[in-house]
Amino acid sequence: MATEKIVIWHNPRCSKSREALKLLNAEGIEPDIFRYLDEHPTKEQIKEVLKMLGVGARDIMRTKEAVYKELGMKDVEDEEKLIEAMVEHPKLIERPIVIKDGKAVLGRPPEKVLQLIKG
Repeated sequence: MATEKIVIWHNPRCSKSREALKLLNAEGIEPDIFRYLDEHPTKEQIKEVLKMLGVGARDIMRTKEAVYKELGMKDVEDEEKLIEAMVEHPKLIERPIVIKDGKAVLGRPPEKVLQLIKG
């Protein structure tokens, strides 16, 4: 029985991201790790994740990041501009995001990843 690979958008410096990875590993899952801070996601990748999550761009933005304030993102309504900001500054992307079988979940709290892999 072949299953689609599980991917985690991971920041090893983030405790929630590490915890989600640990939960996956405990289930015997070795996900593909996408270190999005090192390998910036494309606009298309972000749009695809938003579609899988069923949310808008701001819903996966780290609004407390200094760069969010510096860029004046609070006043930006244009979805394209929000996505472009995340491409340019991936630190703005909330983490971890786990993807499986065309669905995604934001691992906050990290236990949410278990709903995705068991559901």
